[in-house]
Amino acid sequence: MLELVHISKTFNPGTINEKKALTDLNLSLDDGDFATIVGSNGAGKSTMFNAITGAFFVDEGDIVLDGENITFKQEHLRSKDIGHLFQDPLLGTAPHMTIEENMSLAYLRASTRKYFFFKRSRKKEKEFFREQLALLEMGLEDRMKQPVGLLSGGQRQALTLLMATMVTPKLLLLDEHTAALDPATAEKVLALTKNIVAERNITCLMVTHNMKQALELGNRTLMMDSGRVVFDVSGKERSVLTVDDLLEKFKDNVGKQLDNDRILLSK
Repeated sequence: MLELVHISKTFNPGTINEKKALTDLNLSLDDGDFATIVGSNGAGKSTMFNAITGAFFVDEGDIVLDGENITFKQEHLRSKDIGHLFQDPLLGTAPHMTIEENMSLAYLRASTRKYFFFKRSRKKEKEFFREQLALLEMGLEDRMKQPVGLLSGGQRQALTLLMATMVTPKLLLLDEHTAALDPATAEKVLALTKNIVAERNITCLMVTHNMKQALELGNRTLMMDSGRVVFDVSGKERSVLTVDDLLEKFKDNVGKQLDNDRILLSK
């Protein structure tokens, strides 16, 4: 479903602020893969996501999604096939628009229908939105006319997840999407994530700072450092790994200890 072939990206090349963010990065995901990603700050996790979504064009290499080379495809066109959630719940929604209007825009973005506008939401679409909101079990189906800005962070993140997946994307990118939430809300959003990804068989990449989650969720675990994947494990080998094993694998492959305090504290 996704192939990253020798992709590289350097920001501010030739200046004192030059930063090699991605270095000859290779990754292949099969249809239905759910891979978790861990790594130090600056390892290139979010940069890789932004390269996939088209926030910038890579300097070298190819990005192939479902057999289509999208390396130079515009970001708004990629968004029809790629769902993207951020750590900050405020980034995924328009606060001054209603829940219904936000969902209509998300539906229009991903829908193949050409003449669907949120101001003309038909009864059928409104019923569909209500059914989708009911799946969250947060009572939002009865608040569709309220501005999204009135929702809590957890409600907004759950809504963003719903908006990114109600038209099933080819690829879902989750960039520490529960990290800014309180523990109880984070667990609820994570449970929703697991259910939606499993029920719709969505190919998914999820960045997390929680090492236990990295080994328990999905079917693959990736570790990144210096803009490349340094460890990729799945199957039986992954099933017997402990958090300490994963940290040791990082040291063996990179030659240094993992230095992310949030990750180490999550042990």
